[in-house]
Amino acid sequence: MSNENVSKKYVDSIKQIWSKYSIVFVFIFLYLLCTLLTGGKFGEWKNISAILRNASTIGIIALGMTFVIISGGIDLSSGPVMATAGIVLVFLQGSGVPLPIAILACIAVTTAFGFINGIITTKIKVPPFIVTLAVGIIARSVTMYLGNGATVTGNNQDTGFKAIGNGSLFITPDFPIPTPFIIMLVVAVLLTILLTKTKFGTFVFAVGCNELASKYSGIKVDRIKIWTYIIAGICVGIAGTIEISRMVAVASTTTGDGYEFDAITAVLVGGTSLAGGRGTIYGSVIGAIILFFVNNMMIHLGISTYLTGAVKGAVIMIAVLLQARDRN
Repeated sequence: MSNENVSKKYVDSIKQIWSKYSIVFVFIFLYLLCTLLTGGKFGEWKNISAILRNASTIGIIALGMTFVIISGGIDLSSGPVMATAGIVLVFLQGSGVPLPIAILACIAVTTAFGFINGIITTKIKVPPFIVTLAVGIIARSVTMYLGNGATVTGNNQDTGFKAIGNGSLFITPDFPIPTPFIIMLVVAVLLTILLTKTKFGTFVFAVGCNELASKYSGIKVDRIKIWTYIIAGICVGIAGTIEISRMVAVASTTTGDGYEFDAITAVLVGGTSLAGGRGTIYGSVIGAIILFFVNNMMIHLGISTYLTGAVKGAVIMIAVLLQARDRN
């Protein structure tokens, strides 16, 4: 084998590794950069633990969003739907309904919204952007009606409920792992198995790559798409339970505001293609953490939080441009 062939094989191997694990390298680079710029304060476990706790809600929403985007769809209703389900949760929890039933009711509400998104998108053939945007507007309106435009609180003395969002698993006294982060990892593992080890996961990728070819090959495309929205709905319900349990309250006008865009940003940063057909669960997890890395670094560096939206917008634009370059 000539030196030229060996060199080409080596370069191709490096490109393949970068393509598959670039998000991991970016994650490590940002961690080191943030720690350096903040004089080591960023890298303290107390700070990292707070980041992981805060990132978990968006991370779990992003996990469900990953399925939707890989299949070629989009979901702009996640934040408002989470608020609607959250207000149902605090109503039930505050009324003395057993906590497991209240949580199941919350997840049932978000699952129902996911089913509605999927049905209208596939059966009536309305673009998912329009469907989910409209459903999000409806959900926010319903939440404001139920909450009378105010903040609705549940039973703040329920320590078991509050532990979902505020608790930690202590490996050592100085090394607490936030409960929300553990929940996110469990959900991520389950969805990774579903996406990579089952026929359903294979069909999700196939539909996202070429919907027409998938139909001709016998894949029930509509059913696959509906299930991706249902999965997204379930994830929103789990994320909502965590979010609401932290304060045991829902601000009917603002809870979940913009969460759908944060989740989409996390998914794109994690390497999932907005055009569909490509993506990973672990990438979305890391993408969510990276978003909160950046937010946290801005705070440590004294950069105005009003610029957070500009940073997120720039991240989305860069991710889309890089994906367009890869396709070309």
